[in-house]
Amino acid sequence: MQMKGRIISHYEVEQEIARGGMGVVYRARDLSLNRWVALKALPVFTSSDPIARLRFEREAQAASALNHPNIVTVYEIETVDGVDYIAMELVQGQTLWQCMLTSGLSLSSTLNYATQIASGLAAAHAAGIVHRDIKPANIMITRTGLVKILDFGRVLFR
Repeated sequence: MQMKGRIISHYEVEQEIARGGMGVVYRARDLSLNRWVALKALPVFTSSDPIARLRFEREAQAASALNHPNIVTVYEIETVDGVDYIAMELVQGQTLWQCMLTSGLSLSSTLNYATQIASGLAAAHAAGIVHRDIKPANIMITRTGLVKILDFGRVLFR
């Protein structure tokens, strides 16, 4: 399904920015608040799968329950015109995986990122949430060096 230029609720989809097992992520403009967001849409072929929808909902619930600078902020989850989506903070930067491949990491950068990842995971664990899919591809590094943990799709609530 073509999403570019489509308006879903109050979001105008601009372009695809990532694709994974649990959805496609688009850069979109929040027309109500005039800000950029990331819209993660559940693929249409999985939206009829109750397990996939439950996992998608749990991802949004887990991340939205957390308020921490190293965890992506979730704004809402909704179904509009047959599209299940999560609207969240748009993180500008590269995944940790991309950073490792393109420029490598210095010891100081590695320790800085590891400390931020541990801080975010500690906050999640304190809230009874276990990520279960921490990997370099699920960690974004902003242009200023701030770590953001993404993709709570395989979360376990304790």
